[in-house]
Amino acid sequence: MRVRGALVLALGAGVLAAAPATASSHREAPFITRHPKIDATDFYMFRSYEPGREGFVTLIANYVPLQDPVAGPNYFSMDPDALYEIHIDNNGDAREDLSFQFRFQNTNKDTQLTVGGKKVSIPLVINGGAIDDRNPAGLNLRETYSVNVVRGDRRGGARSAVTSATGGGNLFDKPVDNIGAKSIPDYASYAAKHVYAVNIPGCATPARMFVGQRKDPFVVNLGETFDLVNIKAPAVEFSANAERGARDDLAGKNVTSIELEVAISCLTSGNDPVIGGWTTASLRQGRLLNPAPGASASKEGGAWTQVSRLGMPLVNEVVIGLKDKDRFNHSKPAADAQFADYVTNPTLPALVEILYGSAGAKAPTNFPRNDLVAAFLTGVKGLNQPATVTPSEMLRLNTSIAPAPAAAQKRLGVIDGDNAGFPNGRRPGDDVVDIALRVVMGKLCTLNLGCAPSDAPAGGLRFTDGAYLDASFVSNAFPYLKTPLPGSPQQP
Repeated sequence: MRVRGALVLALGAGVLAAAPATASSHREAPFITRHPKIDATDFYMFRSYEPGREGFVTLIANYVPLQDPVAGPNYFSMDPDALYEIHIDNNGDAREDLSFQFRFQNTNKDTQLTVGGKKVSIPLVINGGAIDDRNPAGLNLRETYSVNVVRGDRRGGARSAVTSATGGGNLFDKPVDNIGAKSIPDYASYAAKHVYAVNIPGCATPARMFVGQRKDPFVVNLGETFDLVNIKAPAVEFSANAERGARDDLAGKNVTSIELEVAISCLTSGNDPVIGGWTTASLRQGRLLNPAPGASASKEGGAWTQVSRLGMPLVNEVVIGLKDKDRFNHSKPAADAQFADYVTNPTLPALVEILYGSAGAKAPTNFPRNDLVAAFLTGVKGLNQPATVTPSEMLRLNTSIAPAPAAAQKRLGVIDGDNAGFPNGRRPGDDVVDIALRVVMGKLCTLNLGCAPSDAPAGGLRFTDGAYLDASFVSNAFPYLKTPLPGSPQQP
């Protein structure tokens, strides 16, 4: 009984609980909990399914989790001392061939009012009046960003600036967060002015870009999950209403999105249509705190050090052991052999069996788990495995597979016959929690992918966290994620 109780506690505290925790990657490692501005929550990579844009791939890296709409006065700017990156491996060697690097800057415009004959700076951080355009007069703090594309090694490769396709500049405005209806009466129109057509050096076709706050598209039954996995029916077979029986604890939260829509020909190499992708965030090695801060409270210096990494969803949450979670966030895909045991001999299925074995949840028996190696480290042969591949964790997309229109998408992706969905890339409407739970419990074995049906006694069970997600939760066009929730919804 003591062993069972300890395992249940471990599961509730950070193993299965982390799978559907706030976004697919959030507060997943000890160090990142201290730096929410560089905490990557979700990474998406999919063939664009907006009509007329099927020749493009959309890349979305979400950061800064759990944003309350009422979080004034500072709201949720990005970290000007950080480097945010999206990496593409287009030859299967586990090393980046393209990197899109984003740096952010904040400019205090120092809006002042004359009070008693003296000009005095206003205390409002963001807005001193109405906001309806890029860098309007009513904006007190302007947040801008620049983007570079690096070909080859992210630090030593050839670096070029991404520029506006209309104005030619290389500085872009990021819309302020959705403060409320009085400050920004039509936020959707305001945000749309920050969708840029951009030129990427080396690409003949202009791309589209957006960086700004969005409604968090992820869904999660957070409260019950962290309460020692207090989910009444973790499989549809246990209850017919299991897949729609949980509340969405992210229903009231926003997130910050870094989005690019890039022509397929700009991302692939040679005749291999498969690309791999992941996002990282880095900080400088050194930080000095200013005991008498003026414009800056600290001084950053030294080489860039990666502290956040996200490719496939849920890997650092339900695969990597606690002692190695910070190590994983600091690592690169080429070094992933050090984490192989976590994939070939995973603990999560055994823990699920301990909790729900009496109801029929049995862990797969095939070791090493070659089905999980395919899903997480190489891509599935015939679906999204490169012609040559070094096993490594990243999201992989076969760009030759046509996108499915929103209305035709199946939320369970490949395991439900929709090869345009997860784990062939990831769309915002793919229910990756349910998919991942079923895959780790042996769903691929039932399809004879890396193992046999007899290896997975519960491989056919439809496991779920109970929080439902499909393509209707997002929009059908770039930037796909919906308008963020406002701090105050109505004009007085």
